[in-house]
Amino acid sequence: MAKYFNITSALTQELVAPGEGQTISSIALTNIQGTNECDVDLYIKKSLSGEFYILKDVTLPVGVTLTHNFTFNNKADEFGLYIQVTPSTGTPSLDVILN
Repeated sequence: MAKYFNITSALTQELVAPGEGQTISSIALTNIQGTNECDVDLYIKKSLSGEFYILKDVTLPVGVTLTHNFTFNNKADEFGLYIQVTPSTGTPSLDVILN
């Protein structure tokens, strides 16, 4: 089942909690902020294992959609999926779709 998010904060946000049992095969990120580009970090994280980046400091211009295919299954005691969006100025506005 697809999950949808609208990210409007530069704080790190959890997209899929560890142990949620969500299987993901692709992600789409769209910068809908009107005038400013943003940088995106997308990573998986597990206690005692650390963070592993899927995307690191990737710049998304206004109106651009980035899609990425990958397989992620977060069974119990496994990884969670996280995102951090840093706007060039102002407040970020990023749509995220997980399939």
